[in-house]
Amino acid sequence: MPWADQVAAVLDPLGDTTYDEGFGPLTATVDAQSWIQALTAVRDGLGCRYFDWLSAVDELEQGFAVVCHVAAVDARPVGHLLLRTTLPRETPRLASAVGVYAGAGWHERETTEMFGVEFDPADDRHLLLPEEFEGHPLRKDFVLVSRVAKPWPGAKEPGESDEHGSPSRRRTRPPGVPEPEAWGPRDPGSPAPDPLGHAKPGAARPRRAPRARPEREQPDA
Repeated sequence: MPWADQVAAVLDPLGDTTYDEGFGPLTATVDAQSWIQALTAVRDGLGCRYFDWLSAVDELEQGFAVVCHVAAVDARPVGHLLLRTTLPRETPRLASAVGVYAGAGWHERETTEMFGVEFDPADDRHLLLPEEFEGHPLRKDFVLVSRVAKPWPGAKEPGESDEHGSPSRRRTRPPGVPEPEAWGPRDPGSPAPDPLGHAKPGAARPRRAPRARPEREQPDA
């Protein structure tokens, strides 16, 4: 039986499941309420005993997609499966997969730190970020100002390195960084723009005032 048919035979009884073969492994999208049942079903019913990784994707208004890659290594050929579910942006919470795949613990801790997705029961120990770090750096509304606040060491993007006398070009702001006039510390009650105002839904990005160009000198006749 084809691998896709085997997966469907195991997951379809759990409820509304959609499938996409796309350009990679077969992806099965299940309801968040069926997450643990789906993981258990593919482990026991398909032999997907190999847990590879778990992470999330910030899909903005659609919420967060949590994706897990497992495989049936005893099958010939090896059966790969991406199990996926979607969580609302306001309350991204999902049952922990540690009871099914013990190796999911570190992956869930990283996903919590980077995306703010919470798993139940929760493991609040930090894995990558320091205890005092605020925010979730892989969310698309997280402002990346590190390359503005502190120069990046060594060669960077084309045109940003001074090595070998390479010609420079106009440097672009890193993704997610607002205009220089719109970010940074502000005094209480200051009328200056809100540094994070561009990340709020429906807010327009602050625009920079056009810079006057110097007049060209005319050559002598």
